[in-house]
Amino acid sequence: MLIGAGQAAPNGAAADGAIKDTTTQTFAKDVIEESRNQPVLVDFWAPWCGPCKQLAPVIEKVVAKAGGKVKLVKMNIDEHPGVAGQLGIQSIPAVIAFQNGQPVDGFMGALPESQVQAFIDRIAGPAGPQPADEIVAAGEEALANGDFVLAEQIFAEALGLEPDNVKALAGLARARLEGGAIDDAKAILEQVPADKAKDPAVLAVKAQLDVAEQAAGLGDLAELAAKVEANPKDHQSRYDLAVGLAGKGKREEAMDHLLEIVRRERGWNEEAARKQLVQLFEAWGPTDELTLQGRRRLSSLLFS
Repeated sequence: MLIGAGQAAPNGAAADGAIKDTTTQTFAKDVIEESRNQPVLVDFWAPWCGPCKQLAPVIEKVVAKAGGKVKLVKMNIDEHPGVAGQLGIQSIPAVIAFQNGQPVDGFMGALPESQVQAFIDRIAGPAGPQPADEIVAAGEEALANGDFVLAEQIFAEALGLEPDNVKALAGLARARLEGGAIDDAKAILEQVPADKAKDPAVLAVKAQLDVAEQAAGLGDLAELAAKVEANPKDHQSRYDLAVGLAGKGKREEAMDHLLEIVRRERGWNEEAARKQLVQLFEAWGPTDELTLQGRRRLSSLLFS
C-alpha cells in the first residue's frame, strides 16, 4: 500500500499528518525542519520496487500505531533522485530516521513488522530489553573494550538461548573479524537466515569485511601520508590512506580524510569519497558516535 500510489494510510495516519509524500523542493521543510520537533522517518521507494510494496503497509501500520510519536515521509526516487543520491542510498527500500535536522539511524530492505517495530521503538522510545538482547549488549560492550575472546563467549551464550538471533550472529562474526579471522567471520555470516540478510547488524559486518579486504591490498601507509602532506590535492593517495586507516581501526582519521576530499572536490572519481564514507558508516553501525558525527558533517557539506 503506497501513499504515493493514491491509497490511504491505515488508521487515519495520513489524515492526521503522520504520513505524507515529499519532493526535492519540500524535503527541507518536511524532513529537516520537522525533525526538530519529532523524529521523521524517510522511506525512499520507487513504483517498480517489489520489496518497497512489501514494506509500505508494514511501516505505515507501525507508524500509525506509534500514535504520533514519529512521522513518515515517503520519497519516490524515480521522480526525486537527488536527496537519495546525496545520502548514499544505493538500494531500496531504504528508511532513514532524522532527528534535530540530522540523519541518526536507518535500515534497508523489506523488514518484517517485528523488526520495523523495534526500529521505531529505538527512535521514539525503546521497549524493554529481552534476556538475549541483554546478553548481546554485554557482548557489544566486550567488543568495544577490545576483548574479542570474551565477546565471542558472550555472543555464543546468546545464541544458545536464541540460535537465530541475528544480532548475536553478527556480533560473533564481528568478534572473529576483529580478531583477524576473516574467513571465520564470512562462515558465520553464511548462517544468517535469508530473511534476515539485510538486517542492519548483518550489513554492518559485511561492510566491515569489505573495508578489511580493501585495506589488505594497500601498501605502506606512511608513504601514502607523505604523498598527501606533499600534495593535499592528491585525492587518490588521500583516499587510499583513509581506507588503510579504517582497516587499522583509526576510524576518525579515516573519516576526516574522506570528508576532506568531499570538501575539496565532491565529485572526484564519481563521488568515491562520499561512497566510501557511506560504507564506513554502514560498517560502524547507524548509532555509532562516529557514524552520527560523520553523517552530520557530511550533511553539512552536501546541503550547505
